Amino acid sequence: MSENSANSGAKRRVALVTGGSGGIGRAVVQRLAHDGYAIGVHYSGNRERAQEIVHQVTANGGEAISVQADISDDAAMAEAFDDVESAFGNVDVVVNTAGIMLLSTVQELDFSDFDRMMKTNVRGTFVVSQLAAQRVAQGGALINFSTSQTRLQHPTYAAYAASKAAVESLTLVLARELRGRDITVNTVAPGPTATELFLDGKEQQLVDRLASLSPLERLGTPEDIAEVVAFLAGPARWINGQVVFPNGAIA
Repeated sequence: MSENSANSGAKRRVALVTGGSGGIGRAVVQRLAHDGYAIGVHYSGNRERAQEIVHQVTANGGEAISVQADISDDAAMAEAFDDVESAFGNVDVVVNTAGIMLLSTVQELDFSDFDRMMKTNVRGTFVVSQLAAQRVAQGGALINFSTSQTRLQHPTYAAYAASKAAVESLTLVLARELRGRDITVNTVAPGPTATELFLDGKEQQLVDRLASLSPLERLGTPEDIAEVVAFLAGPARWINGQVVFPNGAIA
């Protein structure tokens, strides 16, 4: 169900950002709102953070609503799309940042964690991708999210990387299935990015080591990733069916 519905009369491009209440999703919302998009800020559980970013966008003269759904629930996500279309008239861009990361070695992985990641990262991405294929307007874009861990092979990331490898395959196929629709479908696969989730529980020595892996000698920022998303959402009409790795040459 939508909250804080904005004026739907303005003719702007419209974006639905899943996981838009925090981390990379939040930076994407801020960047697309700055670029003039009306935004559907999707969240799963943290209503307060979603409302905070909606208020920030509207206070700066933009248009935004919040929509709540479990991305693996096709009926709930269809309602979220309905709410965005009701508020703004259509959906031009879907940015699917929502996902979870639970780390363990293969030998010790709890299969309940494996199932949770597959439900959110694989089924959830498929649900959002299917709805985007059905709803996104001509000239629009779908941008899914993977990870550079699909190339790095770091220990403890096997199940997470496997879930994101599925996202990459889905994206490449869907881009070709949408022939004739003028809709681009790409995946963004960030390297280590300084979000609260990434930094939580990590000692500074480990953070510094990860930052040193890039020749640029720093972690990425959510704003770095949002810059790539903004490019794929709008001007990059000839980039289609690709996995883009914004990771500072870490891989």
